[in-house]
Amino acid sequence: MKLKVKAILDPYFEPMSLKVREFKNLKEYDEIIIGVERNQDELKTYKTKIYKEGTGHDDENYRFIERIVKTLLWISGGYKIIIAGSKYLAEKIKDAYKDKGLRDFDLHFMEDVYQRKLEVIYVPFSDNIKDLLNSNSIGKHLNGSRIGFDAGGSDYKISAVVNGKSIYSEEVIWAPKENTNPKYHFEEIYKALEKAATKLKHVDAIGVSTAGVCIDNKLMVSSLFLKVKENREKIPTIYLDAAHKLSQKLGYDIPIAIANDGDVTALAGAMNMNKSEVLGIAMGTSEAGGYIDKNGNITGFLNELAFVPVDYNEDSLVDEWSGDYGCGVKYFSQDAVIKLALNVKIEFSEGQTLAEKLKVVQELMKKGDSRALKIYETIGVYFGYQLAYYAEFYDIKEVLIMGRVTSGRGGEIILEKAKEVLEKEFPNLKDININIPDENNRRVGQSVAAASLVEIK
Repeated sequence: MKLKVKAILDPYFEPMSLKVREFKNLKEYDEIIIGVERNQDELKTYKTKIYKEGTGHDDENYRFIERIVKTLLWISGGYKIIIAGSKYLAEKIKDAYKDKGLRDFDLHFMEDVYQRKLEVIYVPFSDNIKDLLNSNSIGKHLNGSRIGFDAGGSDYKISAVVNGKSIYSEEVIWAPKENTNPKYHFEEIYKALEKAATKLKHVDAIGVSTAGVCIDNKLMVSSLFLKVKENREKIPTIYLDAAHKLSQKLGYDIPIAIANDGDVTALAGAMNMNKSEVLGIAMGTSEAGGYIDKNGNITGFLNELAFVPVDYNEDSLVDEWSGDYGCGVKYFSQDAVIKLALNVKIEFSEGQTLAEKLKVVQELMKKGDSRALKIYETIGVYFGYQLAYYAEFYDIKEVLIMGRVTSGRGGEIILEKAKEVLEKEFPNLKDININIPDENNRRVGQSVAAASLVEIK
């Protein structure tokens, strides 16, 4: 696979966007539509070409379509996968999404989120199979005195906001992924809310941005609680419970809203730029995504981009949680920085956390170390090619990148290389604006945007 812009530290990188282009350019082909159905009978679809069936390319077709199905599932979320146009591929996908099958993790994740069995069905090809989507207004409420809490895997940010202006913001290191007792998580969350409350005369609302899947103000699944085995029933309402405790202390009810951190990233960008069709990407402990549509609303998609394929190379790095290869978590997170740092012989001290290792690379970047430069250039190339892949599934005019990985000069390098990829490889997408906020907003902007989630009536 020939790239016009090389990933200097990853010569075997095979972008999904170029594999999509390869299939789009097939001269002899069949057509297929993949659909994912989610709550309220919404349907997200993707139409593509495949090699004509029966011509010896069945394995190639399956490998490509399996990646597309996974992409749709993690972008949209859903409990029914529809394959229109190929019974063979429908059966192969059905086999992959069965208990103990190839996509066992994806199957059970979706079943946990939607509390129902995931189905895979075949239907005949029809051009009438199209998107059926809704969207909802969220955030942008700036009146009053508010608390914003942004929960990441290595740190959380807490802000006190008065009429849209932050009067207090703090970034605190924590270790949610290493703790097995949810009491640890609860106490850290409550401590942060309580401290922010002391900065305000009255708390009108609390907004939470969190890694994970949120439905009806409950946290259904989240990597933050990966090691919690006992008392898991406390997790879905952990933010609600912390807010309730603060309400009891203060003597009045405080409304709270909880949203996925990716959606809040996109919201922060849309608010800052006063734009729509915004794809927000947070590069931190993992990769989080969110999207604001042309109406300025969220779509209700999962936008769990950490699990969306990036690299078609089957020998690429495997995610420990999902067991799959080449997905966003290993390309747009501190894991990516550390992975590439090892390639250029950057040494870390024994016992350092992932966040501490990232800081080592960031300090080297400040000093102009050429090895650190190559790391961020490589991530920028990854990102440019992946933006072209995201554009297959989202209408994008603006892209906002935030999170710990984008801090400092490294974030600017990522942005520059991504733009170079779009200009040289995808000229039809070169007008997509890739934005990066100033340093303060880059690190705490999500907690401020989170504060705007609740409409005070």
